Amino acid sequence: MQLFKLAFDALMCNDVSEKISLTQKLKKHQIKSHDLKSKLSVKKISMPGRPLKPKLVNFQTLPKRDRSDLGMIKNIHAICHIEFNAINLALDAVYRFQDMPLQYYLDWLKVANEEATHFSLLSNYLKELGYQYGDFDAHNGLWQMTVDTDYDVLSRMALVPRVLEARGLDVTPSIRAKFNDSNYHKMVEILDIIYRDEIGHVKIGNYWYQYLCSERKLDPILTFDSLIKKHIGSNLRGPFNAEARLLSNFSQAEINYLEHPEITKLS
Repeated sequence: MQLFKLAFDALMCNDVSEKISLTQKLKKHQIKSHDLKSKLSVKKISMPGRPLKPKLVNFQTLPKRDRSDLGMIKNIHAICHIEFNAINLALDAVYRFQDMPLQYYLDWLKVANEEATHFSLLSNYLKELGYQYGDFDAHNGLWQMTVDTDYDVLSRMALVPRVLEARGLDVTPSIRAKFNDSNYHKMVEILDIIYRDEIGHVKIGNYWYQYLCSERKLDPILTFDSLIKKHIGSNLRGPFNAEARLLSNFSQAEINYLEHPEITKLS
């Protein structure tokens, strides 16, 4: 099996149903070490495969979503868009970094498959409500971080799972509470599935980040702090879900750094 070509084909597929099908087929393959020998020339991808809609706009131009029925449906659509992007994030992690151990690819194909499941759950729920993915504008911030970290697998592991996906762990409980207090109780069940799986995804990112820091003899907290300053420019803003982050294998020292970066001694 040409793993990297198949991952690239799924990544660049514009048709949503076909992208999900290709992602699921990749996960079902029994990948072996010899599948990693067929390398591809890696390209910079400013935009992965995606449908014509939703229209992508600047994040700051998106109107604030209220608790009206339409506002709640827009919230569902926004989460659906995040999960669609997450499929591409995981596929790019497979395609782009072609010199990692076999388990790395098994892990990120698992992530891609679970993100495809999340997207399908949300997309189908939108259809039940009389809408579909693409009906509302969205932003491209998640993919932009993927582009910004395409030069190095350590930077990718530091900033996509450990910042973007981990942020989902921080905010999901409050989002869940909002839907629990609405007419859209099915979202509570879907969010519980996403939350459970995302703990696993962040744990995978943490494992490979720590692996790479160890391999390169780098201090994990110092390196993370440096990458945050380089790519984000300011400290990450809380509140942080320490319980979920610990379950996803953030160390207590890393939690302390996140909560008190100005007083945490980096050593």
